[in-house]
Amino acid sequence: MPLQHFVSWNVNGIRAILKKEFMNSVQAMAPTVLCLQETKAGEEEANEALETMKGFHSFVNSSKARKGYSGTAIISATEPINVTCDIGMEEHDQEGRVVSVEFLTYFLVTVYTPNSGEGLARLDYRETWDAEFLLYISWLRKRKPVIVCGDFNVAHSEIDIARPKENYNKSAGFTQREIDGFSRLLEVGLVDTFRHFHPKEVKYTYWNYVTSGRDRNVGWRIDHFLVDTRILPNVKEALIYNEYLGSDHCPVGLKIEI
Repeated sequence: MPLQHFVSWNVNGIRAILKKEFMNSVQAMAPTVLCLQETKAGEEEANEALETMKGFHSFVNSSKARKGYSGTAIISATEPINVTCDIGMEEHDQEGRVVSVEFLTYFLVTVYTPNSGEGLARLDYRETWDAEFLLYISWLRKRKPVIVCGDFNVAHSEIDIARPKENYNKSAGFTQREIDGFSRLLEVGLVDTFRHFHPKEVKYTYWNYVTSGRDRNVGWRIDHFLVDTRILPNVKEALIYNEYLGSDHCPVGLKIEI
């Protein structure tokens, strides 16, 4: 089986990051599949921005509710059998948060999970989203093994956040309700690949611009690759690419024979 290199990146605006060495970074990582979150562009604008990815197939999902908000994309060297946007529930399908592609032996899903917001104003909605997304992934798993990647907007344990005590149950992304939602994905048969291969390594994927978090490495590990236990033996490496700039998130990677 060929070695595939999947990369996932919350780009915080596809048009903005294209002006910041984005293509050089992608070429250096050389992914066979690139998954993007928070593209912040309409479908036409996103496709136009991704025209620079010559020889790749691009599939975008843009927000219907708010222009220039949210959005996801998958760019693949191999054309998939099938492509699906969203999870089939109108309540959750307005913000362009999910793209799923089906290949011969597996599904690849990229997700931009809703943030619980300032003052946890959207935590109830986030909890509902987590439950419905879990049902969607469980439905896919009945058909084929699943790889899920993206910005899950949750640091799963204390090792995944620079200041756990200050943030626990106070900040979006580190409440027990969000942690439990992520845990349920693991309980149905998915594995957090970075933590599987690096159980004690402290490494982050997101830093707050406002507080210059990246300069001080005060960050959060909220971008993940989850892999179905059935194909976990095929995974060769799980990576966090801290060296690539241009967004408040860095890319994460997965190398797998599949």
